[in-house]
Amino acid sequence: MTTVSTAVADIRRRIDRAAEAAGRTDQVRLLLAVKTVDAPRIREALATGETLIGHNRAQELRAVEPELTDVAHESHFIGHLQSNKVNQVMAWADCVQSVDSLRLAERLDRAAATRGRDAGVLIQVNTSGEDTKAGVDPAEAEALAEQVAALEHLQLRGFMTIGANTSDETAVRASYTALAQIRDQVAGSGAPGTERATELSMGMSGDLEIAIAAGATMVRVGTGVFGTRPAP
Repeated sequence: MTTVSTAVADIRRRIDRAAEAAGRTDQVRLLLAVKTVDAPRIREALATGETLIGHNRAQELRAVEPELTDVAHESHFIGHLQSNKVNQVMAWADCVQSVDSLRLAERLDRAAATRGRDAGVLIQVNTSGEDTKAGVDPAEAEALAEQVAALEHLQLRGFMTIGANTSDETAVRASYTALAQIRDQVAGSGAPGTERATELSMGMSGDLEIAIAAGATMVRVGTGVFGTRPAP
């Protein structure tokens, strides 16, 4: 039976090989997607030296994070965020990757102000055009990014997408290339607060090599580390 630590090492090797094949010299970060994973197994993954975890659900973040306060790590929220869960998430998350509207960003900005600290955010973009996926339309992404970057207590770090749900690698690659182009446009726009919006969170267990070739700076891996997990 594959252990969590062995699985992390296998994923890290895949990441490193993909980066080398793409001629990349920068480091691609591994985000451990911990949906339905309990604190002891998360601890096991963090014991490998990885430090970045991502929660999909506010209630799981609220339940698990208090059990990890003695372990150095960075916590991101990567799922769809309902407005009434903003305060719960902001109590624990260092970054929210799923900002897809100005209304949500403004709620996060107010929550950050109340807590007396800035919060990192990524703009989620629906680059595949699939109705089942959240995210702002690519044509509206640059304008939203500039609006979010102007908010006082938010730090725009970059962009996130979920790749096209298809076995057609060309379509998957196109969905990731589109996000990289949006990032380049925004980060090079000169608009206040956008110059550091360089993060590209894209790619998961099944397609991380394609995402890294397209420029991913962070891949989100759950199944590849923790195995297939039953729906709660």
